[in-house]
Parts: sequence; C-alpha cells; structure tokens
Amino acid sequence: MTFSLESLLTGFIGGCLIGLGSLLGLAVSGKVPGISGVFARLLKRATPDKPWRILFLAGLIAGAFLVFCLGNPTHSVPGGRTWPVYVAGGLLVGFGTRIGGGCTSGHGVCGIGAGARDSLVATLVFMTVGAATVAAWNVIFSAS
Repeated sequence: MTFSLESLLTGFIGGCLIGLGSLLGLAVSGKVPGISGVFARLLKRATPDKPWRILFLAGLIAGAFLVFCLGNPTHSVPGGRTWPVYVAGGLLVGFGTRIGGGCTSGHGVCGIGAGARDSLVATLVFMTVGAATVAAWNVIFSAS
C-alpha cells in the first residue's frame, strides 16, 4: 500500500483539527468530549448539562452528513457486509466502550492529551486488539 503526500498531509491536518477541537471542547465546557461519555450521560435523567451534549452529538452527525454530501463521491460504506453485521459491530463497540471506561476518542485524544496513564494503556489495548481483529478477519475470510 502506498500513500501520497496529499493523503499524509490530509491525515495530519485532520488529526490536528481533532486535537484542537478536543482542546476547545475541554476549555469551553470543562468536560472531556469523549463520545461514549457524552452520549451515556445524555441518557441519564439527572444530567443537568444535556443541551451542550445534544448540540455536540448533533454537530457530529451534521458534520458527517455534510462530508458525505459534499465530499468525494468515490468514498462510501464498504460493501460485502449486511446491515445486521454493522448493527452487531456497533453494539459490540458500544459494549466495549462501557467496559473500557470510554472510547478511543475519549482515551486516545482527550485522556492521553491530559496525561492520563490509564488512557495511554487503554488506547494501546484498543489499537492492539483492533489490529489483531483485522488480521484474524483477513486470515479467516481470505482462506475461504
């Protein structure tokens, strides 16, 4: 697999914007903008700060929608899988974020940036297990 300078630069700029967005969210709200925590606390009745959580999640969805509508039409959802597979994957990710005390955005972007050792460990575990899962998937399904 080869990478162009443009794709590397795009990834770098995107990563910087994610980090700056996380820093801005923390500075403005005083809360870590990890997606699983934002969503989980939105579901609790006694959460007094629901408006910013709703706006945060709405902004994520609106941003993804805009990128989908205005972006490169060659980018699409990978084919070859059915909706039940995507739903099961989403449920497993949600379950994993509760077990892991947060998601990759919370631990990887916000936690490591704040110097939390448990976030560094969690992110290393997430990435290692993710890479192992992809490798196993490719071995199992390329053999058939």
